Amino acid sequence: MVGTGKQAKSGDTVKVDYTGSLADGTVFDRSSADNSGKPVSLTLGAGKVIEGFVEGLNDMRVGGTRQLVIPAALGYGCQAVSTIPANSTLIFTVKLVSVG
Repeated sequence: MVGTGKQAKSGDTVKVDYTGSLADGTVFDRSSADNSGKPVSLTLGAGKVIEGFVEGLNDMRVGGTRQLVIPAALGYGCQAVSTIPANSTLIFTVKLVSVG
């Protein structure tokens, strides 16, 4: 779904709701679990989230929803992180709530 609000770009602080899963459907993260059910705030391009997530949000509009399929090279690469195995493709369903 394409949103109709402000467009996100590098350097913007955005609020998102997301669910992250592995290719087999195993959910490894939800924004609602990380932030008491509220959208998570992050700054695009600040180096705090994986590159594929930043690329996927770039040019997205507020109110829009996207499915991001992120190859390992733009995710965690050959490192295992928590419950995410090394060399994993990551799938995020993301809704852009606001651009500040």
